[in-house]
Amino acid sequence: MTEWITAPGLTEYDEAVAFMEARAAAIHAGEADELIWLVEHPPLYTAGTSAKEADLLDARFPVHAAGRGGQYTYHGPGQRIVYVMLDLNRRGRDIRAFVAALENWVIDALSEFNVTGEIRDGRVGVWVARPDKAALLDGSMREDKIAAIGVKLRKWVSFHGISINVEPDLSHYAGIVPCGISGHGVTSLVDLGHPVGLGDLDVALMRTFPDNFPPISD
Repeated sequence: MTEWITAPGLTEYDEAVAFMEARAAAIHAGEADELIWLVEHPPLYTAGTSAKEADLLDARFPVHAAGRGGQYTYHGPGQRIVYVMLDLNRRGRDIRAFVAALENWVIDALSEFNVTGEIRDGRVGVWVARPDKAALLDGSMREDKIAAIGVKLRKWVSFHGISINVEPDLSHYAGIVPCGISGHGVTSLVDLGHPVGLGDLDVALMRTFPDNFPPISD
């Protein structure tokens, strides 16, 4: 069984990490169910294990060493954080397949709002084509990132997870080079013209989860 919890208000980052570490240990020990934890953070930046110091342009918000994969990213109000604590001992010890399933889950959830999310080789996360914006200098189409993915495994139990932009202050991304990728930008559901809230996205995530992470038998 996979439990779902929606945290009220804004959750401090250090508190969230402590909770995830304890829950992941309990899952591995067979003392707790898998968990999808839906959270919203106050404004902050996190640095993944591949973060480069030069990509922190303006530390206007607290910066946390996340310990997850990936580089710098932003978290803040209006962004749905989906912390994914699943037991890959029982779901197959395949990290690439796990990350692909997370990406496909986000794409399926976004499709419920008629948003076409896509993945790109060499760029983890989910992207949206922006033909309505000026092309890049090389003439290629502009693409904006709508969801970031960064996970960590401990004894093959996952934690950290996904951030999906619903209606964050996109100007807050200016303090970093998001995920180390320059040239492309960031977007959100509301920026794309879809006036939805976090609760609407949560329903879409719950509805599309089983297709990407089928129930496992006890």
